[in-house]
Amino acid sequence: SNAKIYIFDRYGKLLKQLSPSSEGWDGTYNGKPMPSNDYWFKVEYTDPRTGNRKTFKSNFTLKR
Repeated sequence: SNAKIYIFDRYGKLLKQLSPSSEGWDGTYNGKPMPSNDYWFKVEYTDPRTGNRKTFKSNFTLKR
């Protein structure tokens, strides 16, 4: 898959870039746990039906 997933903090700083086959995000940045807070993500992918590049954005809350 050519999808890419980006995770950002509340200020827009990129914390992690993932692919669908990667392990995921463990809630850390540079080896340090990020605080419980709201974070945002963006998924960029190619729609298999149309071949068009698509972007999906949303947010989530990290709880510790």
